[in-house]
Amino acid sequence: MTLLQLRVLLAVADRGGFTVAAEQVGMSQPAVSRAIASLESELGTALLRRHREGVRLTEAGRRAVAHAREALRHFDLLRVDVAALAGEVTGTLRLASLPSATGTLVAAQLRTFTDRYPRVRVRLFEGSDQEVRDWLEQGVADLGVVTLPAPGLRTVPLGSHEMLAVLPAGHPLAERPVIGLEQLADQPFILSTGGCAPVILTAARAAGVRLNVAYEAREMSAVVEMVATGLGVSVLPNLGLPAELDSVVTRPLAPPTCRSLALALGAKVEDSLAAKAFAEQVAGESLDAAA
Repeated sequence: MTLLQLRVLLAVADRGGFTVAAEQVGMSQPAVSRAIASLESELGTALLRRHREGVRLTEAGRRAVAHAREALRHFDLLRVDVAALAGEVTGTLRLASLPSATGTLVAAQLRTFTDRYPRVRVRLFEGSDQEVRDWLEQGVADLGVVTLPAPGLRTVPLGSHEMLAVLPAGHPLAERPVIGLEQLADQPFILSTGGCAPVILTAARAAGVRLNVAYEAREMSAVVEMVATGLGVSVLPNLGLPAELDSVVTRPLAPPTCRSLALALGAKVEDSLAAKAFAEQVAGESLDAAA
């Protein structure tokens, strides 16, 4: 059993397929398949089951992934701790983010961080709120951008952003200065699942409104394009919206609705100097002092 086999197993498990895993670890797809087959042969059991959508872990595979993740974490700690004696921050920063926050909040922080710590490798995952929380719980990510409130998670605030109604240009509601969620209730609604859905659905429940969700899309740009073609209306944060929108108009919501984001810390963030350094950069203070 080798460290490479363990890294390949984690890549396949995290990415859900051999081809995308091969891209991540810099190997050919046949080489990834051989590494998994060799590991299965050594362990005497199947770790993965192939299906049309990709691969699924067996029970043995789930246990193997948990052990592999912990083994590689300790291996990386060995290198990081030795480098730390020389005052260097090295290792891997495993960061999960919401698509709408990556280019606006996370990218600038990462630029500052990588300039300061050039020997740190960054692995960025993007997903929905629930996916980010799952990755934190499973140890796939050390830090993650989440929507507040986030009960049970230690967080560093990132800021709050206004949610806006997004309508096709020429839509009858576009003539109003502000729009209530109840006015969107009878319209085909395009729900953004890339980190906005919890805020939108919570606000709708609070207003006693049931939205007619006709479409779902993760990327904000896709939602905007769908609204522009007249497929429906939506609600999106002003964070990340283009300065100029063709064929689309935005209006404030009444009552005002905001989305608050935070950087959530995984349970073992203290074990990663890179993750701890990034969290302290965002917080503007030592995590030990903020605890």
